[in-house]
Amino acid sequence: MTAFKGERPHHRRQADPLSALRTPDDPPWDVYLTGTVFLDIIFTGLDSAPVRGTESWARGMGSSPGGVANMATALARLGLRTSLAAAFGDDHYGEYCWDALEQGEGIDLSTSRTVPGWHSPVTVSMAYEGERTMVSHGHVAPTQESAPECPPYARAAVASLAPGVRAPWIGQAARKGTRIFADVGWDETGAWDLTGLPDLAHCEAFLPNAEEAMRYTRADCPRAAARALTEHVPVAVVTLGAKGAYAVDGRTGETAEVPAIAVEALDPTGAGDVFVAGFVTGTLADWPLADRLAFAGLTAALSVQEFGGSLSAPGWSEIAAWWRRVRSLDVQDPAALRRYAFLEDFLPEGPVAPWPLRRAVPTIGFRRSA
Repeated sequence: MTAFKGERPHHRRQADPLSALRTPDDPPWDVYLTGTVFLDIIFTGLDSAPVRGTESWARGMGSSPGGVANMATALARLGLRTSLAAAFGDDHYGEYCWDALEQGEGIDLSTSRTVPGWHSPVTVSMAYEGERTMVSHGHVAPTQESAPECPPYARAAVASLAPGVRAPWIGQAARKGTRIFADVGWDETGAWDLTGLPDLAHCEAFLPNAEEAMRYTRADCPRAAARALTEHVPVAVVTLGAKGAYAVDGRTGETAEVPAIAVEALDPTGAGDVFVAGFVTGTLADWPLADRLAFAGLTAALSVQEFGGSLSAPGWSEIAAWWRRVRSLDVQDPAALRRYAFLEDFLPEGPVAPWPLRRAVPTIGFRRSA
């Protein structure tokens, strides 16, 4: 159900993983992000990739905010006070995305802007055989509309690094004491040169996938790549797909490896963003490295069982439901259960908002029934 501007949905209390650490002198936001918001249209249940000259029918479809909205929603649903600076289209898609994030998820958009005459970028994602194919369309928003010159003070910020591009806000935020977490996209230039990521020097943690990490470091395995990356950034986290993730803290020498949780994936859109959000949450809560890695993998696994990138992100109620369910199964490996026993200290005893979580639906714009 879409929330429209001026409509204030009822919210139950939010779980707060940082409650024990908060002080009156804290920054106003836990996490700051900036980037492009897309409208995502997701097709699932395809038997194979679309074939030229034919028509394919999908058994499932969903619509939701996408792009940087994936990360922002995942962070907000984990109880972090999240601020997003983005340009929004001056159309129904832009209005839907704005309201879904601000009214539906409680994300601060005070540094975001609606750009008159600019239409929302759109991505169509087709999920099949555990993978996805995407087609996107959009025009670049005016630079001054996308983000403030000086980012607001926050505990952390998440940045997406681009080869050969320096984003001045990253250095500004780091100098204020904001902890920077970064991922990276595919290097279309083929250079794979870490010196081409100048803002990596401002980052506390870098979270590439295995292929990206090995190409950047010329290492022959993901674990060696993670260790090599700690020469450039304090914490390196390399995602291993179906094999889980591996992390190294170069400051302490601590390492951690956690296997992936086997689930039946409906749509992998946004799973990487949810993983980063889980890792950021655990880091800000001062959890051990292995717990942060396990939590990130769990949140990502829960997300791929639903449509869409942003509205598939799990909240604490879903995490609690998963924990209760796996503990009730007689066939569970005791060692595997112990790996997630740390959740007991953070899971809420009663219901938290929103429950059930809003999910992607085939259309947008449904109004509330009388």
